[in-house]
Amino acid sequence: MKKIVIIGGGFAGLNVVDHLADDPDFHVTLVDRNNYSFFPPLFYQVSTGFLDPSNISYPFRKHFHHKKNTHFRLGALWGIVPEERKVLLSSGELNYDILILATGTESNYFGIENIRKAAIPMKTIDDAINMQNHILLKLEEATLTQDAEERKSLTTIVVAGGGPSGVEVSGMLAEMSKNIFKKDYPELDGKKLEIYLVDGSSSLLGPMSKKSQDYALEKLTQMGVKVRLNKMVKDYCDGAVVFADGERISTQLLIWTAGVTASVFKGIPEECYGRGRRLQVDAFNEVQGMQNVYAIGDTAFQAADPGFPNGHPQLAQVAIQQGQNLARNLKAKERGQPLKPFVYHDKGSLAIVGKSKAVADLPTMHFNGFFAWLTWLFVHLFSLYKFKNKIFTFYNWAIAFFTKDQSLRMIVRPDENGENR
Repeated sequence: MKKIVIIGGGFAGLNVVDHLADDPDFHVTLVDRNNYSFFPPLFYQVSTGFLDPSNISYPFRKHFHHKKNTHFRLGALWGIVPEERKVLLSSGELNYDILILATGTESNYFGIENIRKAAIPMKTIDDAINMQNHILLKLEEATLTQDAEERKSLTTIVVAGGGPSGVEVSGMLAEMSKNIFKKDYPELDGKKLEIYLVDGSSSLLGPMSKKSQDYALEKLTQMGVKVRLNKMVKDYCDGAVVFADGERISTQLLIWTAGVTASVFKGIPEECYGRGRRLQVDAFNEVQGMQNVYAIGDTAFQAADPGFPNGHPQLAQVAIQQGQNLARNLKAKERGQPLKPFVYHDKGSLAIVGKSKAVADLPTMHFNGFFAWLTWLFVHLFSLYKFKNKIFTFYNWAIAFFTKDQSLRMIVRPDENGENR
């Protein structure tokens, strides 16, 4: 049996696992720093208290029940020793015949250390929980202070990044401000959250159509979000976001969705990395300059696809399709059959703006509004991993739709001193 080690259990890595499960030619070990898989497109709903973390996550070991050739190892990747076909993990070492890197991306703060320290990222379940805690704690502080300027700073939220994540979290916060905030915090005398969505480009939802961009801008503005385009964040100091043009916004709540970058690993030659630190791969997702090492998903940069000479967008569908194609090629290679180069089939893009408001760019058409919102709900609901996730997510969405509220706004954090109080 060929020993396959997969680093990363996101969309890309998990699709390889599922397509190689129970194949007698392979022994598969999935390595991840978490013991669960999760569904990143719904992070913002966990961070705003509309979904429980368990609604969008599922334990790897439970997922691997009855998969005889598949095992899980908890750990982070520290380095690779290609000449020995070995990976170095925080939990030990593993030997491989084939190594697949599906490590995804991390937040990119563009070298601004103050932003890295102050901003709230949106990349993991931990980030989502921390964001919920941070927002709720700051609002509790706002109910206690008598200083008007401090109260304004505590109830002002700046979302940096006008992509789908930034648009979706801004819309959700605007809905909360309208329907929940006054009821939860009567001490603030009817004051609403002040929400800014800022981006350095000239439009929201950059990869989507002009119609989708204009619709998102119009609806967010109507919902009370203050959209600031062509505004490049330069720093965060003295309790304020500082822009390149000198403008400042006082806030203690900076949410960062402005960029991502791939990870760099010891043992991979520097020349293997390309734009955004993504690993340069050939048409079959093998890392250029290395043997039996593959990269898929957001961490891979592939220019061999005729339709995407500048690389694929870092989207879930790319990761899913690359994982499936690589698994088929590994099977074909083992059996002496021809390999198929990866070709991305774009199924379209969706983004939600608010309740009954969304945009959809499909290969042959664009639509927005209520029907796009229903499409977004359907696609994301049925993309969740397990039936249990689908049921609980649908239940929470139904409650939120009819009541305009949700009961998951709890501050849950470990005791910093390791003691129960």
